[in-house]
Amino acid sequence: MNTVDNREQAVRWAAAISGTHLAGFARGKLELLLAGYVEQLLGGGVDAARQVGRSMVRNDFISPATLEQTLAVLGEHTPPAQLGALAAGYAEGLRERTLDRREVTRTAAITAMRRAESAVRASEAKFRAVFESSAFGIIVSGLTGELVDVNEALLVMLGYTRADLPALSGRDLVHPDDRPGLRELAKRLIASGSGDVRVEKRMIRSDGETIQTHMAMSLVRGEEGSSPYFVTMVENMNEMRALQTQLVRQSLNDMQTGLPNRAQFLGWLEGAAGSKGPDALALVQVDIDGFRGVNDAFGHDAGNRVLMHVATHLRAVFTEDVGRVARIGEDEFGVLIKDPRDVRSVVALVEDFTARLEEPIWIAGNGVGVTTSAGIVVRAARGGDAGEVLRAADVTVGWAKRDGKAQWALYDKERDQRDRERYALAASIPGALEEGRFRVDYLPVRSLADGAVTALEAKIVWEHPERGVLCPGAFLDQSSANGMVVRLVRWALEDACRQAGEWYAALGPRMPALTIDLPPRLCQEPELVAEVARVLERTGLPASLLRFELHEHLPALLTDEQLEELTILAERGVGLVLDQVNGGNVGVDRLRLLPLSGVKFTGAVVHGLDADANPVDESASVALLTWASALRVPLYAEDVRTEAEAARLAELGVTGAQGPHFGPPLAAAEVSSLLLT
Repeated sequence: MNTVDNREQAVRWAAAISGTHLAGFARGKLELLLAGYVEQLLGGGVDAARQVGRSMVRNDFISPATLEQTLAVLGEHTPPAQLGALAAGYAEGLRERTLDRREVTRTAAITAMRRAESAVRASEAKFRAVFESSAFGIIVSGLTGELVDVNEALLVMLGYTRADLPALSGRDLVHPDDRPGLRELAKRLIASGSGDVRVEKRMIRSDGETIQTHMAMSLVRGEEGSSPYFVTMVENMNEMRALQTQLVRQSLNDMQTGLPNRAQFLGWLEGAAGSKGPDALALVQVDIDGFRGVNDAFGHDAGNRVLMHVATHLRAVFTEDVGRVARIGEDEFGVLIKDPRDVRSVVALVEDFTARLEEPIWIAGNGVGVTTSAGIVVRAARGGDAGEVLRAADVTVGWAKRDGKAQWALYDKERDQRDRERYALAASIPGALEEGRFRVDYLPVRSLADGAVTALEAKIVWEHPERGVLCPGAFLDQSSANGMVVRLVRWALEDACRQAGEWYAALGPRMPALTIDLPPRLCQEPELVAEVARVLERTGLPASLLRFELHEHLPALLTDEQLEELTILAERGVGLVLDQVNGGNVGVDRLRLLPLSGVKFTGAVVHGLDADANPVDESASVALLTWASALRVPLYAEDVRTEAEAARLAELGVTGAQGPHFGPPLAAAEVSSLLLT
């Protein structure tokens, strides 16, 4: 994790505990302190984590809610061993803080005893109040171990009554094996004449049970003429360790569903991938479909019911003898199955779980249906990478969601590799833009009547240093998924309009129109009209020579506001062409709302007109082109491969075409030679 990640982790941590901690830190100072803790955790092991826990107490992070939120935030990226060490350090810090603050109490007690020996009754009363109200056990004993006094907390801790005290000495309360060591410590204190020691020793309860304790023993000198004595404060470490165990358990379990959380699930995966793990494993990731919609519609209580509903059915299907279930995200669950019988058996379990969700749950009188998408990964376990397995499951769930939700998908290594390559390409677009590795080529659109160039379609080309020249189909889809398509198409629009403006300055009215794809993502830009106007003004290209090509499915996706933006563009002279019409459902009702200046056909519609085409395909192509003529706008075709296709398209009213039959895309210099010579 780098410095930026550390800072982000610290910001999330600060947000989680800002309403719980008792320290008076400003938000900026708090984030800075927590960033240091994150760096310390990442750079060290359990000792570093323990020091972070102690430091939190020193900085007054002593609210139980603060620790709970801290463990929840750090659990996703911090190994369980470090979480446990942090909780241990926190507990030690609390103990030392309490003991240090009890020093004042101890001093008061000692002073009170001296005054008691001097018959100062008021001071004796004050001492008794402090002595008896302490939450820690306190023993006042002589130098030879005889008991002078003990407080009520010690009696409760060891199960004695005051009536038992006369028959007891200090050594009777200590475990026999620890008595010699404690005796040596006492001798060292007597020899030094002052000071204190802190040590862990075992004590014996009245019922014979052994308890581990932490002792803070001090030698107190009496006033002149009086004997010195020991004051020992005792803390029950069994209770402290039980608290520590409880804190660690809470850090590894989801409070809402009671299931183990992501941190514990990752621990399971790491164990399965170890040398002593199973031969194979199956990982099932289950995501609730539309969970945010349930929260938005019915509130978070309804969302919690949905979570419990899904968790209950997962427990019922994936019992302890089958697999281990955890909640690993807001609406995500994971199931780890060791040594599954085969893939089919895992799929059967997932389908059993899915079938149990068919009955709706009732929320505020509404029968709410709950569906899930599941990703299944089955692979060898030993020597594997736990993080990679979890990533593969997350990817597979994404496939299930993209393919329609409410279903499962099985991990496919080859598909994953293809997706990763595309994602890597999309992620590297900004750097390639900075390095000038993109260019715009132009695919001529030819008149079917006389072969003249009537338009130039701008095509974004990537000169990749490792993969060579990439056409738009290799990267545009993924750039749409990660939002980079906006920046990329804006750059291409500016570059293409600048070049077309130069051609227009030389050709005037003989200049062909410039066409460029307008992805759906750019239609969502609120400043689309203004941005296009600025580009045209800067480049000197008339609006009448610019045409945007819209995918055939786009009209059905547009909101009323986006339709209005496109209408304004059309009113200012920019053309709108419906592109990639391939015989599917074009959505006529929505189509009527767009002021189209053309329709472009492709694929089966074009190839169905070839000389050796299937008669059924030919009939469908003719019918669609005949229907399109009723729109009374120019018709175009792309991917035209043969003379026969071009001739039939012309017969059916298509005016312009492009594709292999008419030549490949041209570089800007080649277009200049074509147009200007």
